[in-house]
Amino acid sequence: MSPDPILDTDFIKEMSRQMRALDTYGTYAGKSTTEVLAPFVLTKERKADIPLVGDPDEETVARVKAFYNAIAVLIEKECKLLAVPLVHLTHEGFGRALITVGKLVTVDKTLRDVHRFGFASLSKMKDEADKLLAVAIERIGQHSAVAGM
Repeated sequence: MSPDPILDTDFIKEMSRQMRALDTYGTYAGKSTTEVLAPFVLTKERKADIPLVGDPDEETVARVKAFYNAIAVLIEKECKLLAVPLVHLTHEGFGRALITVGKLVTVDKTLRDVHRFGFASLSKMKDEADKLLAVAIERIGQHSAVAGM
């Protein structure tokens, strides 16, 4: 059991797995989950340091993809159907994140200002993921025939 109970949630564990999977150079080896997920936490001070207009770098885009990949994994775990995430971004940081299950779009999120992607805390990140997951599971329940295609 970790000191912060949020670190024991399925979502945070999956986010840590997603980020470690992206770590081809081993920079996260030996680091705690909190350290691995630190780039997702944008305090007011950190956010103020990021310009209002800017293009996202590859690391930021990878974090956005990891966030939606983790949600897709949790959808699969919940409903036992393949969930496919798709994140499409312009070089300016605008686009969409979709997660499909069968022929059903379960998550459809417009992305803006991706260079400033982050959350006030890990708890806020989990709350956002929980909202998206709840909507996705509800849609799958309502349209199970389409989700099973």
